[in-house]
Amino acid sequence: MKKLMVIVMISVFVTGFCFAADPVEGFWISVDEKSGKATAGWEIYTTGSKLFGKVLSVADHPQDVTAYKCKDSYRGFPVAGKVSEMRVVGTPWIFDLTMERAGVWSGGQVIDPDNGNMYKCKITFRPMDGNRYKTDTLEMRGEIGLGIGRSQFWRKCTREEATAVR
Repeated sequence: MKKLMVIVMISVFVTGFCFAADPVEGFWISVDEKSGKATAGWEIYTTGSKLFGKVLSVADHPQDVTAYKCKDSYRGFPVAGKVSEMRVVGTPWIFDLTMERAGVWSGGQVIDPDNGNMYKCKITFRPMDGNRYKTDTLEMRGEIGLGIGRSQFWRKCTREEATAVR
């Protein structure tokens, strides 16, 4: 009987890890690396085995602003319709990333709705360590190829904070 209890407890423990959310999932605030100001609130989520990110609120723009600088379509974009007519808020600008390992996703794309440029995307979770990372941080890297690109560092937040960026 004791063996059975131990096996059941181990199974429950292991199953909990299998279904636990990846640390990149949740709510984040993107921050301009030059000014340090919040630019948008985001929700990062999985659908099936793919990772996506949609804007929940934007700073310094009306919340119903459209992505008019974008092209009408992009290869692999997850929403049907003309991208140039879509609202920035509510649209998944990060799409089709696959997990490399817990906390690291790559192989997808990110579109900057401010200018319409599409980049290869890699997201890495950086846990708070009290030194370099004062809070849980998301490294969002966009690349044009051959490792040429730049990273932004987003900070963890609540749903309320992500929807309140203005």
